Amino acid sequence: MSRKCIVVDLDRCIGCYGCEVACKQENDIALGEYWNKVLQVGPTGSYPDSQLYWLPTMCQQCADAPCVNVCPTGASYRNEEGTVLVNKEKCIGCKYCMMACPYGVRGWNKQERVVEKCTLCEHLTMQGGKPACVAACSAQARFYGDLDDADSDASRALAAADPESIHELPDHGNGPSTKYILTKTNALWKGGDVK
Repeated sequence: MSRKCIVVDLDRCIGCYGCEVACKQENDIALGEYWNKVLQVGPTGSYPDSQLYWLPTMCQQCADAPCVNVCPTGASYRNEEGTVLVNKEKCIGCKYCMMACPYGVRGWNKQERVVEKCTLCEHLTMQGGKPACVAACSAQARFYGDLDDADSDASRALAAADPESIHELPDHGNGPSTKYILTKTNALWKGGDVK
């Protein structure tokens, strides 16, 4: 099974929120809901040694996804490509998956009364395209691909980075696949402090 995910180079991210806007527009996400949210981390320290970076958060495509494990109807599932998705027709709106997600990246569609989340723009990637957030990134800070494919954009971005600069959100036994690149010269990683 593949490990498709997004790698974000935080050294390049300029906090323009273009990925948020592209995601909402592409997926027709309701006002107040986000499948991709950019968080500001900092500023910390004092001038001239202050630090600040932006941290885009979305489904972390966990290897052992707690949202899938707790879903009583199978609405939260992993497809043949390995992507964690939600089948809206099976969703009963219990929100167990929202509570189980350690990153708070699932949303509630009030109109349809179902849970929603990042799909890695499956409707685009299955046709050979990129997720909308990746295609819209003006700083070219986002990379999509299969971590098990050394030739994917995501794998190449990680291979080019110093291993000490590769981070992930806290692992609660779920194995998040999404990776972040942040060098110490730009800022100290504080990803564990956000949800």
